Amino acid sequence: MAGFSALDTLSVTKRSSPSKYSTLDAHNQRPSKIDVDLEKHHYSSDDSDDESEDGSDYSSSAVSSRETSGSYSSNRPMLRKKAPPSRRSMAYRLPNRVIRYLCLGLISTLIVFVLGLVRMSIVSSRRIEVGDLGSRPAPRPPTWEKFEFLTRYYGGIRTLVPFSENKPEYPSPEDELPLANDIVVTPVRDIPVSKAFEAYKNHSSPSYLSEYMPVQECFLDEQSTIRIPQLQFYSGRPSGFPDNVIGSYELLGLPEDICFERFGRFGAYGYGYSSKYGGTGTGQYGDMEGSEAVWTESSGTEGVNQVDYSSVNWGAAQKRCYVANAARFDAKSLKSNLTVAKKQLPRNALVIRTWDTFEYREEDILHLRALISELSLGSGGEYDVHLLVQVKDESANPIWADAQTYQAHLNESVPAEFHDIATLWSETQMLMIYQGIFDTFIRDRPVHGPYRGLQMAMQYFAHTHPEYDFFWHWEIDIRYTGHYYSLFSNIDTWAKNQPRKGLWERSSRFYIPSVHGSWEDFKQMVRVQTEMGTESPDNIWAGIKGSKADRPTLDKPIWGPERPHDSQDWFEIENDPSPPTGYDKDKYTWGVGEDADLITFNPLFDPEGTTWLLESDITGYNTSDGLPPRRAAIVTSSRMSRRLLVTMHRETAFKKHHAFSEMWAPTTALHHGYKAVYAPHPVYVDREWPTAYLAGVMNAGRNGATGGARTSVFGDKEHNLLGMSWYYNAGFAPNLWRRWLGFKVNNEGGEEFELTVDEGRDGKGVNGMRGGEGRMCLPPMLIHPVKGVELPVQESPEKEDVPESNPDA
Repeated sequence: MAGFSALDTLSVTKRSSPSKYSTLDAHNQRPSKIDVDLEKHHYSSDDSDDESEDGSDYSSSAVSSRETSGSYSSNRPMLRKKAPPSRRSMAYRLPNRVIRYLCLGLISTLIVFVLGLVRMSIVSSRRIEVGDLGSRPAPRPPTWEKFEFLTRYYGGIRTLVPFSENKPEYPSPEDELPLANDIVVTPVRDIPVSKAFEAYKNHSSPSYLSEYMPVQECFLDEQSTIRIPQLQFYSGRPSGFPDNVIGSYELLGLPEDICFERFGRFGAYGYGYSSKYGGTGTGQYGDMEGSEAVWTESSGTEGVNQVDYSSVNWGAAQKRCYVANAARFDAKSLKSNLTVAKKQLPRNALVIRTWDTFEYREEDILHLRALISELSLGSGGEYDVHLLVQVKDESANPIWADAQTYQAHLNESVPAEFHDIATLWSETQMLMIYQGIFDTFIRDRPVHGPYRGLQMAMQYFAHTHPEYDFFWHWEIDIRYTGHYYSLFSNIDTWAKNQPRKGLWERSSRFYIPSVHGSWEDFKQMVRVQTEMGTESPDNIWAGIKGSKADRPTLDKPIWGPERPHDSQDWFEIENDPSPPTGYDKDKYTWGVGEDADLITFNPLFDPEGTTWLLESDITGYNTSDGLPPRRAAIVTSSRMSRRLLVTMHRETAFKKHHAFSEMWAPTTALHHGYKAVYAPHPVYVDREWPTAYLAGVMNAGRNGATGGARTSVFGDKEHNLLGMSWYYNAGFAPNLWRRWLGFKVNNEGGEEFELTVDEGRDGKGVNGMRGGEGRMCLPPMLIHPVKGVELPVQESPEKEDVPESNPDA
């Protein structure tokens, strides 16, 4: 019976209703557990049956015993309603054929896509090889190109005003405002009288003669009869002429209240008169009124002094000048009857770099004559000028084969008047002298070549010329509108008086007087920036209150030698200068009166961290702990002491140390504690830069310097220097020089512009200048680079081809 009872229980349970009713009234009924679950989950009767089989809390027998026909209400149907059938999702399967086609199409698409990428890569590589980069959107022009051009650089000598009365077009207190282009110009008037420039008047002063031997006058010829005329200048400046934006005349002791036009500057050296009289046959065009003053005898007598340069030997003239003044330099040359000892002067060599295929045009020859006359003959032998000529093709010109081959190639490469001041050198020669240097071939250039190893030639030149104390490394494409002796002597004096304290830091910045104030203000600003630091332009959180931005990185002032990291890289340091006191105790006295070992014409910047392409071009050092400390100055022109060049020579020969030509001399001076100075000479800009913005761009390196960070102007941002009068690739410099010579540039200027007033122009902007002011007059300024200037030459009557008459005609 027990088995049947169980069977009955299962049977009754399977037929149980999802809703169970009891005999209790509606108020006392409580839904069972299974009822709640059915209502919550919408189970069907089949689902509830399965749950009962798995195990239920209800007794089947108890329920079945009470489920009789009598327990149902008479109003309720006997048969239950069937539960609605559950809806089940039906899975649809694509036919296999369709799936195969889809897979095949997907694989084919991927293969075509990959093959397309491969083909595009090959085509792109070939286009890059041939330089076909396709059409690209033009890059956004730099900010400085949006500034207005300055116009009064091109004013003439007919509008000259005293310097104190000139209202410069730029910079002005309102330089942040747009350029009005309505500068008040002095009306055109007659040309004033020019004056002779006396560059050597100090040589005859009592104070000078009490310390040094008197200067013996030097002449061009052996008979001591041919004197070189003096330069002629005009007082004042053309009305509205802009002021220099970088550097200072007053600081260096240079004259800023005068200006030079082309005849007063080069007329003494053959400009402005025919080759029939020994001139160059150039300059006989444009405004020439008053040009004859340069050839008038200084004694005031009638006639002109146009020197015949056709047979001048500059090398012989320099030697005669030195011999006549040897007592000023060599104590052994003093006569026995001189009892009062005089100070001896140092000797300088101006070494001009050139090459054997260089074409010496008339303008280059005028420039070289000016250098020799003003630095060597005029100074009484304080300078000797040399040409250091590179032989480019040694296979065609084996100059080291014998002396005859050497001299023959020199005569072919250099004009006859400069034969005796020229020295040939070659890359193979440097490779023979400085062997064993590890060459990284940066930018695919050899380390011994003229691009990376230019200083090697200067080192060896100094090694073979022990008679000189200082060497001015000069480039053939540099021009100066003033007197060279005035420039060099004043820079030398200023550099000698600079104290060592803070010198490297000051020399690493551009000095902009309109922003930095006086030199004393600038010096204190640099001290604060070095000791306190400045916020980096890279720090986007700088100036935000509450930010956890890094504090500015402080600079350690350079005080004495800054050695390489590895002591094995130190070389002959026994005689290196060392500070007499600590940095804080020095009262700006150490270094005053000490000759500078290095004088540069651009800031001495730290290349570390900059975008300069050659910042890592240094070899021979242990770089396990990084590159050694280094400095650089763009444009190799500089003055170097014998001590510095000898150290460079010996380090290259014995330690195989070397660096890029613009970095090697400053880095050597840094490692050995030599005195290095950047001379802040006057530099002009072609546009109306807001001066505060210009200062931020030029000194955008670490802690207000020019280097030490990727924001440095030397590197990717050097395009900002294109509008300057001094930089290795400045565009303003050659244009200004050509306009000064009376040429047309960009269809502006020229002979007609100097002589005629164009009333059809409004006078605003460079293209709107009316002209008629006469030839340009520029204050003393360095201009670089100037290349390939072709002066119009008037042939002499002797060279003109005269057609022969034909009696039979």
